[in-house]
Amino acid sequence: MRDTGVEVSIVIVNWNARDYLRDCLRSIRDNVSIAVETIVIDNASSDGSAAMVSGEFPGVALIANTANRGFAAANNQGIRAARGRYVLLLNPDTVVYKETLEKSVEFADSNPRVGVLGCRVLEAEDRVQRTCFSFPGPMNLLLVELGLQRVFPRSRFFGRPELGWWDRDSELDVPVVSGMYMLVRRAAIERVGVMDEDYFVYAEEADWCFRIAKAGWRCVFAPVGSILHREGGGKSTAQIKARMYVQLQKSQLIFNRKNLGDGAYWAAKCVFVASMTARWLVWSTLGRLLNRTDAPALRGLAAAALRFHLRGMEPAR
Repeated sequence: MRDTGVEVSIVIVNWNARDYLRDCLRSIRDNVSIAVETIVIDNASSDGSAAMVSGEFPGVALIANTANRGFAAANNQGIRAARGRYVLLLNPDTVVYKETLEKSVEFADSNPRVGVLGCRVLEAEDRVQRTCFSFPGPMNLLLVELGLQRVFPRSRFFGRPELGWWDRDSELDVPVVSGMYMLVRRAAIERVGVMDEDYFVYAEEADWCFRIAKAGWRCVFAPVGSILHREGGGKSTAQIKARMYVQLQKSQLIFNRKNLGDGAYWAAKCVFVASMTARWLVWSTLGRLLNRTDAPALRGLAAAALRFHLRGMEPAR
């Protein structure tokens, strides 16, 4: 790759997160001192996001899609347009603090086998979010569906889906770096390719990290700086309920079949069917007994997931 003078290409995929996106772009403008280019891919927002970017941030490259292409496909648009030595995937509902990106690049330059790097993510000024996680294989999915990673978060076995025993205060090689702040080396992208667009949203970063690690690169968390993640679970995906609930499970099944084989796929599918059946029964019963106002919505999510797993039907919204 020829030297373009760009250290980092910052790629932000946005969907109806205009006000968060504005603050994110301001934080990049005000707090980043190295040579970067910022590329926003707007997935057909209806809240004026694209107009805000073009009107208030003329130096930001804007790709305005006419349809929501999904997270992986939109990121790939930005990655293909990027000219930097590194590509940073960044959520629109984040705020980048001073020196975080500079220290991330410094760390990656000093560790040439690092293919993907994540940093500390804060949910609030004094609360660290548990980013980075294990691959969503059948056993990890079972632990999550049974809730055991929440009951025994510090256990090396039960807490392993979310690496609950680790406080995010030390450098650690991790299976998956969370996609909200994901610094990726250009050479690693050239080796393994861009994200798999079979994933509309969710698990695409797990798949990418799996492929990058398989090619011999390290996926690393380093507390070299911090960002603030204002929505925790993500502004864009939080806007769609049943569709995203099902999409998460669909993406995890895709990961298992592609990377772990048919046996893992069917094991994961059995975990989901059993879990969703149990949830439907529980919320059908407890909703009546306890008069829980949220029971119909929770029962509806489980029913939507069962329709997908048993009949291949995905919710429209």
